[in-house]
Amino acid sequence: MPAFKSDFLRTMSERGFIHQTSDDAGLDNIFAKETVTAYIGFDATAKSLHAGSLIQIMMLHWLQQTGHRPIALM
Repeated sequence: MPAFKSDFLRTMSERGFIHQTSDDAGLDNIFAKETVTAYIGFDATAKSLHAGSLIQIMMLHWLQQTGHRPIALM
């Protein structure tokens, strides 16, 4: 795994969230130079969330902590 310049990808890598990417340098460049907006959506009619949802929520948390713009849709 390369050493990332961007705070977001560096944090995700340190915490084990990244297994593989297709263009490490390109992705890192975008996160280092721009404010990225990312969203996730949840089904409001579902009875509960699951462990996979927690991973997405944690990634949105770190996205916001590193200066980007998260959006969660319900």
